[in-house]
Amino acid sequence: MSEETNTERPENTYGYPYETIDLPSKGLLYPEESVLRSGKLDIKYMTAKEEDILTSTNLLKKGVALDRLINSLILTPGVKTDDLILGDKNAVMVAARILAYGPEYICEVPNPKTGVEFTHTFDLTKCPFKAPPETTEKNEFEMELPISKQKLKFKILTGADERAIEKELKNIESTGVEYAPELTTRLRYVIVSVDGKDDAATKNALAQNMLARDSLFFRQELERISPDIVLKQQVEIEGDTVEVAIPMTVGFFWPKA
Repeated sequence: MSEETNTERPENTYGYPYETIDLPSKGLLYPEESVLRSGKLDIKYMTAKEEDILTSTNLLKKGVALDRLINSLILTPGVKTDDLILGDKNAVMVAARILAYGPEYICEVPNPKTGVEFTHTFDLTKCPFKAPPETTEKNEFEMELPISKQKLKFKILTGADERAIEKELKNIESTGVEYAPELTTRLRYVIVSVDGKDDAATKNALAQNMLARDSLFFRQELERISPDIVLKQQVEIEGDTVEVAIPMTVGFFWPKA
């Protein structure tokens, strides 16, 4: 994890102990006028108030506890989780956990070869950032689909986009349909234009009818360019070094006392 601690910190006007952290996006995906364009964010140290949020049965049932937590911790004026792209939100979550409980994260990890779980201690400060492409100037990217040859402009989704998608899918599910169109719904939100056309009908038509090979290529490209914090580390298992994903278990924000 990349975290910046100012040695010559300006006067603390927040009234809370805080840290200024770096964002994986470097701020490049936000509008020029946004405070997030700096690529940095001020977050405070977690208090008992935030632990109340994490243990709220009501918030946990609604699935909004982590968003409420992050909103409570962000000090930079005018910034909420809805404004952040997912990779930056992930980085804030990891930074918040480090500031609250330290960098050591103990959890059970399955052996990739045998499937047998073992206990491992991860150092969350050693999670690197995946930066956006060097040519990135704004949250808009271009590509040509390999099979249909259609030219797309697309974006990386923000927290507000993710919430809108979730709400739309829940509304669809409530009608009793056999399945919710999660992939095509997500494509509609990601796609900005198709061959220069940015109307809703054109984007919806492509989302519904994109060839499977084009869809796979598109999703792989989106993954490649999306900034994030890399939640994987090298682990020694029975003399071998293997890369494992850091599981987000209940102990991440609820470590044992």
